[in-house]
Amino acid sequence: MAGTPARGQRAEHGAEVSHRTIHGYRRAYRIAGEGPAILLIHGIGDSSETWAEVIPELARHHTVIAPDLLGHGASDKPRADYSVAAYANGVRDLLGVLGIERATLVGHSLGGGVAMQFAYQYPERTDRLVLVSAGGVGREVNPVLRAVSLPGADLMLSTLRLPGMRSQVGLFARLIRLLDTDLGQDADELLGLVDALPDATSRSAFISTLRAVVDWRGQVVTMLDRCYLAQGMPTLLLWGSRDSVVRVRHAYAAHAAMPGSRLEIFEGAGHFPFHNDPARFGALIEDFVRTSAPADWSQEHWRELLRAGRPGSTAGAEDPAFGRAVGRGLRETTERGAT
Repeated sequence: MAGTPARGQRAEHGAEVSHRTIHGYRRAYRIAGEGPAILLIHGIGDSSETWAEVIPELARHHTVIAPDLLGHGASDKPRADYSVAAYANGVRDLLGVLGIERATLVGHSLGGGVAMQFAYQYPERTDRLVLVSAGGVGREVNPVLRAVSLPGADLMLSTLRLPGMRSQVGLFARLIRLLDTDLGQDADELLGLVDALPDATSRSAFISTLRAVVDWRGQVVTMLDRCYLAQGMPTLLLWGSRDSVVRVRHAYAAHAAMPGSRLEIFEGAGHFPFHNDPARFGALIEDFVRTSAPADWSQEHWRELLRAGRPGSTAGAEDPAFGRAVGRGLRETTERGAT
């Protein structure tokens, strides 16, 4: 296995990419700082680089770990299991290799689903949850992602690499920004995801990951069937008011379904609120960690919650119509949510 940088060698204002080989696959990650651990989990098609503006501030008081999930960034991209549960296991294994017992989990988009799955599978290793524009609350998702989950998606993505196509897509992105659409708020980041798929191996890993969580009808994995188990888990929800990928109404549904959670909305921001205002984002996480005690997991309490089961729907307490819609989505996704 490749070596981990010693604590004293970690960059003060950033984190170099390091590698470890786990189960035969090379895993890339960034690590910086000292103190209680914060784990940053990126979204689909992204990489640890997405946290570049956030890591230095958080690393002032914490050990910050930002992995490239398998199939993403500088990590290997094998033909493998790209389910949310498998990613949670991969996060556990990386933390184990690095000798980190517990962490506050910060997950964006798909990474939010991975963070929730990790907290469900390994509550004794989870201090807090920070869910950023997270998937897994309801079925609704951007139609582009539903389209990419269909057969033939690899051909469609490969055409975007043809000469001249990148400039045409760039023109379209500039147009939707000029029209001040919600999708335009995330145009640059979404174009970056296309650029991060330079070859067939990368595209295959991306499509496999997407199909594990999205089909033609929308999201197929939900956390609402198990969010009652987060009782006692300090949870912070961060969302952009103009998120075109996972709409902000999902934030309110998650907030209602997780009593005691804290909700912060970034007005005018899209799907990447930590890009719009990294200083505020970092300050909110620092404040959340400082003002909340780590979760005190109890096996007996966990057992009691499981035996009691999911209570009557609390999702949608602030928006009954959306609560009913989420309830329908929950019933429809049960077969995929019950991991």
